[in-house]
Amino acid sequence: MAHRVCPWWLGYFLLSPLVRRGQNPASILSPYVHEGQTVFEPGPGMGYFTLELARLVGSSGRVLAVDIQRKMLERLRRRAGKAGLLERIDARLAPAESMGIGEFAGSVDFTLAFAVVHELPDALRFFREAAAASKRGATLLLAEPKGHIKESEFENELKLASQAGFELIGHPTIKGSRTAVLRKD
Repeated sequence: MAHRVCPWWLGYFLLSPLVRRGQNPASILSPYVHEGQTVFEPGPGMGYFTLELARLVGSSGRVLAVDIQRKMLERLRRRAGKAGLLERIDARLAPAESMGIGEFAGSVDFTLAFAVVHELPDALRFFREAAAASKRGATLLLAEPKGHIKESEFENELKLASQAGFELIGHPTIKGSRTAVLRKD
């Protein structure tokens, strides 16, 4: 699945508050994530958003964090362990041709696709897998960095999401990002 993938060591840089200025995980996620939910996060890196997702789902919820880089997942697990949140996070390595989440069919309440879809070799496959894992009415927050993704590329991602069964319901404001909130039909 390697396609313009951010190198694992850059994950340390992406955790920096200076890099993420204006991107507060709690304020970005709290409108969508609640106690007891099942959340899917593809490409979590070292867990900038994952730890807050785990806090928001509470002890009765679950975060499914899927990455293609073992070193990213190792650091994510270490950070989650230090924060006392590891038991809420299912951090797994994606197989070569999919997200490997078939067992979650119809059980995901929320998907966070933050700065990741542009790195995938097949965005339509991703949106189809996310739709298959999602409950009816589940939401997906799509955010792509303005510095990497042109408006036309983002619009294409939205078309692919629509083809997979997601409906556009809004465009929240997140600094430095092109965004969309989508709902599974």
